[in-house]
Amino acid sequence: MERVLGLDLGSRTCGIAMSDALGMIAHGIETYRFAENEYEKAADYIKDIIDKNHIKTVVLGLPKHMNGDLGIRAEISIKFKEMLEKRVAGLNVVLVDERLTTKIAQDQLIFADVSRKKRKKVIDKMAAVAILQGYLDAN
Repeated sequence: MERVLGLDLGSRTCGIAMSDALGMIAHGIETYRFAENEYEKAADYIKDIIDKNHIKTVVLGLPKHMNGDLGIRAEISIKFKEMLEKRVAGLNVVLVDERLTTKIAQDQLIFADVSRKKRKKVIDKMAAVAILQGYLDAN
């Protein structure tokens, strides 16, 4: 099995998680910050991580509305998927429903008694972990 990358894309941040070499456990890498809507720059940054770690599969959160509809954020995620696939030949980018992953991450951090200030710094990374771990568990 190979490592899998998990992403939680926002308008100014991208939470990044990676699986272990066996593809069983997700762990947080970082929260990448970029200028608002600078998705090309973010895609270049993610490409470097993909190249350095020989990633073949990326799991990208697809933000749906609670009723299942796709909004503007989902359209941005779909375009980001296409950006990554153009930059890396043979890359498989899987879109997964990310509803409630930020809430799950928030609850875990509160349970761990992490201060509000520190939670704000790591919430996107933890959401990426939740997205990736859900994918790994399902597969």
